[in-house]
Amino acid sequence: MASTLIFLLFFTVPLSFHLNSALNQEGLYLLRVKDSLSDPAGSLANWSDRDATPCNWTGITCDHLNSVISVNLDGASLSGPFPMFLCRLPSLSRLSLANNSINSSLPVSIWSCRNLTYLDLSENLFVGTLPYSLADIRFLRYINFEANNFSGDIPSSFGNFRQLETLRITENLLNGTIPAALGRITSLKLLQLAYNPFSPGRLPPELGNLTNLEELWLCDCNLEGPIPESFVGLNRLENFDLSANRFTGPIPSLIFKLKSVVQIELYSNLFTGKLPTGWSNLTELRRFDAAMNRLTGTIPDELCELPLQSLNLYENQLDGQIPESIANSTNLYELRLFENHLIGSLPNELGKNSALQTLDVSYNNLSGKIPEHLCQRGALEELVLIYNSFSGNIPESLGKCWRLMRIRMRSNRLSGEVPADFWGLPRVYLLDLDSNAFSGNISHKIFGARNLSTLSISKNMFSGSIPNEIGSLQNLIELSAHDNYLGGEIPSSLVHLGLLGKLDLSNNHLSGEIPRGIRYLKQLNELNLANNRLFGEIPDEIGSISVLNYLDLSRNSFSGSIPRSLQNLKLNTLNLSNNQLSGEVPPIFAKGVYRDSFLGNPGLCSHVAGSCNPKGENKNRVFLWILRSVFMIAGLVFLVGVVWFVWKYKKVKKTNKSVTMTKWTSFHKLGFSEFEISDCLKEANVIGRGASGKVYKVDLSNGETVAVKKLWERNETGFCNIDSEKDEFKIEVETLGKVRHKNIVRLWCCCNTGSSKLLVYEYMPNGSLGDLLHINKSKLLNWWTRFKIMLDAAEGLSYLHHDCVPSIVHRDVKPNNILLDEDFGAKISDFGVAKILKTVNRGVESMSVIAGSRGYIAPEYAYTLRVNEKSDIYSFGIVILELVTGRAPTDPDFREKDLATWVRLTLDKKGIDHVLDPNLNSEFKEHICRVLDIGLLCTSSLPMNRPSMRRVVKMLQVLADNIPNDAQKDGKIFPSLYNNCDHESMV
Repeated sequence: MASTLIFLLFFTVPLSFHLNSALNQEGLYLLRVKDSLSDPAGSLANWSDRDATPCNWTGITCDHLNSVISVNLDGASLSGPFPMFLCRLPSLSRLSLANNSINSSLPVSIWSCRNLTYLDLSENLFVGTLPYSLADIRFLRYINFEANNFSGDIPSSFGNFRQLETLRITENLLNGTIPAALGRITSLKLLQLAYNPFSPGRLPPELGNLTNLEELWLCDCNLEGPIPESFVGLNRLENFDLSANRFTGPIPSLIFKLKSVVQIELYSNLFTGKLPTGWSNLTELRRFDAAMNRLTGTIPDELCELPLQSLNLYENQLDGQIPESIANSTNLYELRLFENHLIGSLPNELGKNSALQTLDVSYNNLSGKIPEHLCQRGALEELVLIYNSFSGNIPESLGKCWRLMRIRMRSNRLSGEVPADFWGLPRVYLLDLDSNAFSGNISHKIFGARNLSTLSISKNMFSGSIPNEIGSLQNLIELSAHDNYLGGEIPSSLVHLGLLGKLDLSNNHLSGEIPRGIRYLKQLNELNLANNRLFGEIPDEIGSISVLNYLDLSRNSFSGSIPRSLQNLKLNTLNLSNNQLSGEVPPIFAKGVYRDSFLGNPGLCSHVAGSCNPKGENKNRVFLWILRSVFMIAGLVFLVGVVWFVWKYKKVKKTNKSVTMTKWTSFHKLGFSEFEISDCLKEANVIGRGASGKVYKVDLSNGETVAVKKLWERNETGFCNIDSEKDEFKIEVETLGKVRHKNIVRLWCCCNTGSSKLLVYEYMPNGSLGDLLHINKSKLLNWWTRFKIMLDAAEGLSYLHHDCVPSIVHRDVKPNNILLDEDFGAKISDFGVAKILKTVNRGVESMSVIAGSRGYIAPEYAYTLRVNEKSDIYSFGIVILELVTGRAPTDPDFREKDLATWVRLTLDKKGIDHVLDPNLNSEFKEHICRVLDIGLLCTSSLPMNRPSMRRVVKMLQVLADNIPNDAQKDGKIFPSLYNNCDHESMV
């Protein structure tokens, strides 16, 4: 009765505003819609009562009688409740509010929009259950609710639709089961329910009644059991996707009786057994993806004889040979069979009859030669043959394959000379020939490989000199050529490679000196020239390569002294052993961590190496013994005095503790007092709790708002080690009290009463990044907001590492310690475990215990307890991966893996689409890939391979410079500087 009364009031109460307006009734209804919504972008600015009709308003379409028939407000940045006044428009047939921030439930009275045929509410913030009354809109043909927060069941009343053709409810929080009633919507052509956390259950066999269905997308829906036999009746089905579920048993042969199917996706299930027969029925099949199951047996000839365009059977347990018949598929452009147990050779005619673009057969037991015709149609872009037993030469024809971009032949038995033209392919960005038996020279034609970023030819038998033309490869980031027979001098042109981050020429026959001008390699992170025949002095200019942290010049013939400038570097690894160096070892290297760095240099004097033996030592031994004794006695007296003083101080402090007055220290000009703060520390004002204490929101009398952290008292928790409460308070005050940066949270003041300790910060209204990212609010963070947060946080960390004197290592970088202001600007917070690096020890410092959070701790820190800026960079890389993937680093799906390992493995095995957060707009995938590359670079397992924060900021700024001003608004993105979206382009 109450709901009926509300409905009658809604449709009978007259509008009581704009009484003198010339605007017609439908326009007045739309003005009520405008009043009910927040419109920060001004999308509805031209909706005005000065018009006679709304037909020229933004998003409004009228018929010939000036009646509104369509409202389209896609991407208008609107927020607020669902505007029910739209349902008063009598002729409204199309309604789209997609890509906004409508943040209410969908009211039951939605049925009053009774003439709708098209309803699109995708990419909003709708919550609650789907209204059962929606099925009362009899003429609906199209429903799109994807990317919202709807929960509960799909109402069984949906089975009453009689004209519905499209139902999209992907990427929601539906947690019931898929109702059998959907099988009654016989008009349905497209059913998409993917990416919902449905309760585990079987696929309703009633869906086999949907004889008009053309697309079925049920990926990641917690489905289990077998595929129902009733699906054999889906004769119009073209796209069939049941991937990422828990289907068991063999793949049923009924699938191959579907006469219209062109795409089958069955990857990431639990299928077993052999692939069924019956392929000949699939005369129009374009894509078959049964990857990542437990399929066994061989690849049937019938499958290979189909007009397939794409065949993905990777990560199974298939054995036997690849049928020769697959080369007869004239439409085949993609073949991915990696990680199986396949044997034999590749079909001789592969690539001859089709424009093959991608071939990935890595991690098998294949042998034989690389087929001559792989690139006969000139379309081949990706060739991945790693970890097999291929032998013979690289075919000359591949040297003419101008579209090749990614080549990986690592760990095979290939031999002979690499074709000259192959070295200079213009679009290749990754060339990996590692661990084979190639011989001959590196061709001078390599100058043509202008796009090359990674060249890995190590562990072969290449000889001759390194061509000078290699210095023209301005995009080169990594050059690895160790363990070959390369001779001659290191070409001087190498110093022109401004992006070079890794240079490894160790274990060759190189001679001469290190080229002058090596200081121009500003991005060089790793330099390894060990075990060659190099001589001369070590250039002093190496010490100016600020990001260098791996330097190995051992087993050469370098002479002279060790340059003092090397002390400027933050080296994780230094090896100058087995040379002819002389003089003293610089003081900074006189510590145990470098004990083996200078062995085999008879002329060096180093107390660490035990090689110093000044003349006259025996004569002065008695004198030195007496001197040491004097110092020992003096030190003992001093130690006793310090102990007595500390004991006396604590006794006096304990006596006076009850009368200790509040110590109030401010770091900025304040408009409030400590008494106002203390009065507001109530449980109702708590906005967060952490390992160190509670955080309160305090609204001050002057209109300002601050955040107050009250550290736990020692008797309140039992986790504190050695007065850790006092240490955290002291560290945070010392650190933030002197830091001034726009991306570091501001500490207004602190208060120490003896019994409690308070830290007063600026208030950040959007809370922490961790809360938004992992507590069902990630849809508030579009890609550009996430990118801005990354850049802000990177600039804050760069300031701590490079601009503070001495440097500061945060040691607990994570989303919960990245706070967001009202404009989603990011600021680094929580410096309770930060470490100020001593100026005399800019390399590493050893900690007594591990600080940080699980999932963000750098591997070398966990094992060695040594910390420097590289530890923060690893943690920041994990934050980047979280923003890109939307996954927490402790996601149970990773099992024993960490987030960085999971990303790398998933990229290699499944591709980029399985890594990206589904909440992100796929239009920006290429830009996201470039950022993902940076995150993977930051999470390299070896600290030496991680860039400095200053370089990270620079790389992000380069990407930021290429973002158009209106990118967030209109969804456009400029073409990337890179040609391909592949994580190995930088990593």
